[in-house]
Order: sequence, then structure tokens, then C-alpha cells
Amino acid sequence: MKRNVFYLLMLFFVFTACNRDDLQNNPENMEVVQKDPLTAKQINEKINETIKTKGRFSWKESSDHFVWSAIYQGNKIASIGFGSSFDRSLTPDNKAIEEEILSIIEQYEGKERVLLSSDQYLNQIDVAIERQETVIALRKMENIRYLEPADYHYFENERKFNGAAKSSSSSSGCGFESTALSSSDYTTITPNAKAPWSFTKHNIINAWSYSTGAGVTIGVIDSGTSPEQSLLGSSFNNGLSSGRTISKNGVYVDSVWPWSSGFDGPNDQCGHGTSMASAMVAPRNNLGQPVGVAYNANLVTYRAASNVVLDGYHEQNGVKIAFTELGNNNNVKIISMSMGHIFSVGKIEDGVKYAYSKGKLIFCAGGTSTSFTNFVGVIFPAWMSEAQAITGVKENTSNQKCDVCHSGSEIDFTYQMERASGNSIPVLSYYNGQTDYVGGSSVATASTAGIAALVWSKNPSWTRDQVLNKMRQSATYYPTPNSDYGYGNINVLQAVQ
Repeated sequence: MKRNVFYLLMLFFVFTACNRDDLQNNPENMEVVQKDPLTAKQINEKINETIKTKGRFSWKESSDHFVWSAIYQGNKIASIGFGSSFDRSLTPDNKAIEEEILSIIEQYEGKERVLLSSDQYLNQIDVAIERQETVIALRKMENIRYLEPADYHYFENERKFNGAAKSSSSSSGCGFESTALSSSDYTTITPNAKAPWSFTKHNIINAWSYSTGAGVTIGVIDSGTSPEQSLLGSSFNNGLSSGRTISKNGVYVDSVWPWSSGFDGPNDQCGHGTSMASAMVAPRNNLGQPVGVAYNANLVTYRAASNVVLDGYHEQNGVKIAFTELGNNNNVKIISMSMGHIFSVGKIEDGVKYAYSKGKLIFCAGGTSTSFTNFVGVIFPAWMSEAQAITGVKENTSNQKCDVCHSGSEIDFTYQMERASGNSIPVLSYYNGQTDYVGGSSVATASTAGIAALVWSKNPSWTRDQVLNKMRQSATYYPTPNSDYGYGNINVLQAVQ
């Protein structure tokens, strides 16, 4: 009798196990309640509604159908983060997990060759997905950290659905203009350089008696640097700037198709990256041009996107690559990025965490916009704990944001970049021998990265945390940060003494 019961139990377990496998592995058994994808307009409306009501939108907290709809409307490309860590080197079985994921995708999609890319350093892959059943199956896996659309163009769709009147709201941040500087917006210093008005407000000129940034390398992730601007090229060592290096890299693919390859080089085709590099490290020149905060620091530039709006596959992929490569560059101590998105991007989040794990001090823009996104607080990735979020404030204030700047509890520091006249910060133009102005949280971020270089140069043996603590101790609201403006403005002379 006992033997018969044993056989019956064995048959039961075998039967149920087989049926469980069938349910998991047979696409036809996957229950799909809503079969048609949402339109791009519906997706955008839901994202906006979520941000307005909850303060933040996350793909992780969205339904299977919603995530699949965005994948479907975004060239059917998905980004997957897997494993217990973002770092491949910390996940011994990363290849096995990746193969398991690809096997499931191929099974549900009914085809092979679904892999678009596999990151060398991160537990992250990009894959082709068409079926909602695939998304449902993948999101049930324990080893999946995130599954997101990899090429959903939120801003492009927003411009389309809200009309041309609002198109400037998600401005690309690009411009090749040159503007003559008002004499009230700079001070002429030796040998013949123009020090922006904000340098006096933050006590930067006096701080140069103690530190000029020598020996520190800053990495900037942006739209590249101008090949026309020799002070960010062949004349990087000019005037009182000497003995330093500049390295230019390109990791952006200029194509609307996710499967395209081939980086288009390091040259700025927007103008924004040139402005940021100038604010940080332009030489203390003898040509009558604006000087940067850390005029003796080294610079490594990355053209990672076409503009400041990280809205597509190649922009997001380029930024991820830039963070990982800068993370692996032992010479780089500081990373500055004045670009972002209004919601998180998993692969970029992984890249930021990777660079942070390598000891880098990371500065990101808190956000700059007009009426369209004024309901958004601090943007991604500035809101991450691994990044220092920076915003711009008006002259002589530490808690009055610039007219287009964002603020919020995630802000760490502020920088004065908007005058009563409306003028912002003088910088080098895209073109030789010409000048321009640049504003927003972008220039506030680049300038603060330059300040960090001055502090680290003065104290080369310090850790990232020691540099940060000194910056905090030298700021307006130390030791109790302001609820929307962090530690406020930094007195740079105090920070380097």
C-alpha cells in the first residue's frame, strides 16, 4: 500500500512539474489581457500624469502592458539589466544569466539573433522584442533588475503632440552663436584673460593663489568640443595655463536606427559641450578670452550625445559608455555631465554606479527647462545618491533659482549664474577669437566641477568624500542643508585654504 502511494505521489509531482514548465515555456499559454499597444500619446500622457501626482515616473513600477507598449512604440528595442549587481566582474555567472535571458526571448519571439548589444563591464544588454508575452515572461525572472524600452522618444513625441509652440520647452541646448561680452560681466586679469563676474561672487580669483587645478583630470560627458576653438585644442596650454593635457573622445552613433554602428567622432556639433568645457577649464589666456574655473586642470571630453536631451537609443547608450570608460580611466577624478532626462534610464544608472564604484566624484545638472516641464523637480541622473546635483541661482542669492533652473531636495550645491540684467556666464565661443554667454543648471554644474578640481588639486591625497566635505563646509548652509538648494553657494577661497 505504501509503495502504491509513493508511486502516485511521484506521478503527481512529475505531472505538475511538466505542466509548470509548459506554462513557463509555451508562449500560447501566456495570458494577455490587453493585446493592442498603447499609442505614443497615451504613453506620454500617463508618464506626465504620474510625475505630476507622484513626483517621479519609473518603468519598474509600470505594468507589463505599459512597458511593452513603450518598447513597441520605440523600434521594438528593450534594455535589460540583470544579475545581483550592475558590475559584471562582481557576478561570476553573468554569462549564464545572459544566455538564459536570451534563450527565453528567442523562445517567445520565435526567432534567433535577438541580441543587439552586450555591455563589456555592466550586467546590461539590449535586445529586440515584439511580443507582450516576452515582456511578461522576462519580468517574472528573479535575475532581471530592470526591463525598459531602449529607444522610446518621450521628448520627440511630446513636441509632436503639444505643437510647435512648446517645442522650445525641451530645447536641445544647442547653439553656435557668438556674443560680445558686456564689460560689466567680467574682470580682466593677467596675462589678458576675462574672469567671469561669478568668479568674484564665489571668491574664485582669490582662491587661485592656493590652487589652479593642476594635476587633476576632469571628464566631461556632453556633445563634444569644437574643432574650431583652439583654446580647447592646440592652445589648451596658453598664457598661465601650462603642463596639462586634453583628450577628446566620441562614443555617439549619429543615426535614428538603434542597430546602426560607428561613432561619429569627438567634435561638438551642438555647441553645448564646448561651453561646458570652457566654463570648467578654459586657459588663463593672453588673448582676451574668458578663463575657466580650473585653468590648469586636465580635461577628457566625451561626445556622448547630439544634444542635452537623452531621448533616444544612441544618446543613452553613448552616455552609458562614457561613464564606464571614464570610470576605468585611472587619471580621471571628477566627472561632470550637464545632460539628463525627466525619468530614469537603467543603463545610464548602471554607468553612474559603475563610475562611482571606481571612486569618481560625479556632478550632474539638476535640470533646466521652460513651461513644458516646470512640473518636474530635479532630473535624472542628478537625483541619484551617487551624483552631486547642481542648480543655478540668481546673483547674490543662494535660494532663488534662475528663471529656467530646477530645484528640490536632491540638490547638493548652487552656483550664481544669472545676473539682474539677465546675463549669464561668459565663455569661449564655438569659434576662435569669439565669446558667448551660457546659463542654466548646465553651467552651474560645469563650474562646480571646476571648483572640485581646485579643492582636489590643493589636497591631492584626499579621497572623494574628503573633497566633498570640504566643499560642504565652505558653503552657505553648512552644516544644515537647505530643503531645496542643498549646501548652497561655495566660498572657493575658504574651500582651498
